[in-house]
Amino acid sequence: MNASAAPEPRPEPRPEDRPARLTVGVVGAGRVGPALAASLQLAGHRPVAVSAVSDRSRRRAAELLPDVPVVEPARVLALADLVLLTVPDDALPGLVEGLADTGAVRPGQLLVHTSGRYGVRVLDPARRAGALPLALHPAMTFTGTAVDVQRLAGCSFGVTAPEELRLAAEALVIEMGGEPEWIAEDARPLYHAALALGANHLVTLVAQSMELLRKAGVAAPDRMLGPLLGAALDNALRSGDAALTGPVARGDAGTVAAHVAELRKHAPGTVAGYLAMARTTADRALAHGLLKPELAEDLLGVLAADSTTAADGPRGEDR
Repeated sequence: MNASAAPEPRPEPRPEDRPARLTVGVVGAGRVGPALAASLQLAGHRPVAVSAVSDRSRRRAAELLPDVPVVEPARVLALADLVLLTVPDDALPGLVEGLADTGAVRPGQLLVHTSGRYGVRVLDPARRAGALPLALHPAMTFTGTAVDVQRLAGCSFGVTAPEELRLAAEALVIEMGGEPEWIAEDARPLYHAALALGANHLVTLVAQSMELLRKAGVAAPDRMLGPLLGAALDNALRSGDAALTGPVARGDAGTVAAHVAELRKHAPGTVAGYLAMARTTADRALAHGLLKPELAEDLLGVLAADSTTAADGPRGEDR
């Protein structure tokens, strides 16, 4: 969908920079780990163990990594040269400390986490035990199915690693079909916030939009939104703020007021989000010369007046 200039072809890693064929283990069979391990398998590496707790994660591991045994995390580390730590962000520090404290980490073992939030400092307990730390975060949303392996082709990875491991980290990403993008350790939280703002919040906005269209009587809101959102995304990736359109960018205060009134009546839970995005859109449109200052005053007045009511929350039985 991004129509910006295609990047220069990235040279293939030199043979001496390629990781040797590795045994691969996965700690945490959520949506990400099995897909990455399956992708590494396609590149010639060998998945040998996976840890999974819930029935769903066990089924996911069986689908994407058939015949790979499900074992305890410490056993995964005992069997694998390369271990993928694919657990929720908040669980990662405790997991690393626990594995290091129990002696599960082996010197020379590649320990890779896929958290967007953290760089390699979170792996310091394992590093002190001799592990080689890498942070490889795929900038992709995962379904937990085989389609994820296909989607990794061309996917950007946020890569953080010690300088001496940088080539190995980039080579692993390329073997998975991805594009490595170097992220400094201290920039990881900002990098991750940017991705969450764009991707996670987009899902919420689209889901709310589809619900409202159904309430308005649209039988197939997905079919209606598909071309519109595809064009909006394409235009935004091409032109940034210059792609802004709609009543806020035009300064149509009356239309925005009507929107808020309808949302308050039919979907009060969406009002706060609408107002917040409208204010941000107005600020950006004004800063880029798209919204005329003489129209901005009335528009911002509508948004300010409604924000006070929205802060009180929906009234009556909708509270």
